[in-house]
Amino acid sequence: MTHDEDRDAPEAALPAARRGARSAAREAALHVLFAADALAPVGFEEEALARQLETYWRARAEGGGELDDALSVAEPEARTFAEEIVRGVATRLADVDGALRRASHNWRLERMSRVDRTALRIGAWELLRDDSAPRAVVLDQAVELAKAYGSEDSAAFVNGVLDRVAEDLGRR
Repeated sequence: MTHDEDRDAPEAALPAARRGARSAAREAALHVLFAADALAPVGFEEEALARQLETYWRARAEGGGELDDALSVAEPEARTFAEEIVRGVATRLADVDGALRRASHNWRLERMSRVDRTALRIGAWELLRDDSAPRAVVLDQAVELAKAYGSEDSAAFVNGVLDRVAEDLGRR
């Protein structure tokens, strides 16, 4: 699959054994931001995000799958961080997308698959936010999301773009 093709909504979950609270939060944020992107630009407005988060948490409470188990074990840290990511990406969407545009020389953001774009937004937001999360952790987490939900080329693509974002920001 090429990066300009949209993919269906994320379905696969990362194995529960490989997921801590913050990893589970990033995965939850991917689902919510994927939905927000499908409804863009309205999907990134606060009221729409609040509805999407509420719907997502309600579905998780009723679901009982691996992601649900990881989130319930990690509550409330995972839920708090997931909501911080979602609102942070939405609030700083222009900055996040600007950093991604500067780093992705041959790809317009609009041509990237929604999964790749969403994983990139999460990673770029974390890199822009502050220095609390090490560069290697941010890149690794975004790559894991891309591996789990993207195409076979997604992991390398996400790694390359986020590596350039980190370099542009002086993150070593």
